[in-house]
Amino acid sequence: MISYIYVMSEGEGYKIRDQTKPHFLTFTVVDWVDVFTRQRYKDILIESLNYCISNKGLVVYGYVIMSNHVHSIMHSDEGLLSDIIRDFKKHTSKRIIQSIQEEPESRREWMLERFSRATTTHSRNKSYQFWKYGNHPVALYSEKFMWTKLDYIHLNPVRAGLVKKASDYGYSSAVNYVKNDGIVTVTLLDNPVVDTLKPDSFWKSITW
Repeated sequence: MISYIYVMSEGEGYKIRDQTKPHFLTFTVVDWVDVFTRQRYKDILIESLNYCISNKGLVVYGYVIMSNHVHSIMHSDEGLLSDIIRDFKKHTSKRIIQSIQEEPESRREWMLERFSRATTTHSRNKSYQFWKYGNHPVALYSEKFMWTKLDYIHLNPVRAGLVKKASDYGYSSAVNYVKNDGIVTVTLLDNPVVDTLKPDSFWKSITW
C-alpha cells in the first residue's frame, strides 16, 4: 500500500492561528515540479476545491493554479480551515500520484523519483511527498489587504507571460470577477469603495 504525505507538522513553518479569518495561502509542489502544465492534474484540483466548497464549508474568494503552485484566499464557514486544507492536500496528492502512475505521462519516472526523494527529509514519510510542507498562511484583516492579495493572485499568469489579461487565464478566479463565470464556485468580494482624491486608495489592476 502506497502512503502519501501532504501536510505540515505543527512545529514546522507557519500555522493558521486565527481560524475565523480569511487567509492568503500558497500550496507548492515539492522541488517546484511543473506538474500543472497538464490539464488533468489541474482538473483534479478544481474538482476537489468545488467538493470542499459544496460539502465542507470552504469559502474561496480567489485562486490561481500555476505550473507548480497554487495561490488562494480561503475561509471556512464550518470547522477549522486548517482541517479542510489538510484534507484537500491529502486527497489531491493521492489522486495526482495515481494519475501519474496509471495514465500516459512522459515524465512519469522523473516526477515519481523527485516525489520519492522528497520523503527522505522527514521521518514520517513513506513513499511519496507531493506538496511541500507549509502553506505560508497570511491572515487578511482588512478589505484593502484582501484586494491587494487578490490582485497579486490574478496577475500571476500575466507576470508569467501566459496571457495579457488575467481574465483570459481559465484556471483563475479573475474569470469569475470579470466575466461572472468560472470553473470554481468563488465567493466574490464586494468592490472596494475608492476615494479618487487619495493617492493610496487601492483599486484592482487594469490588466484583469
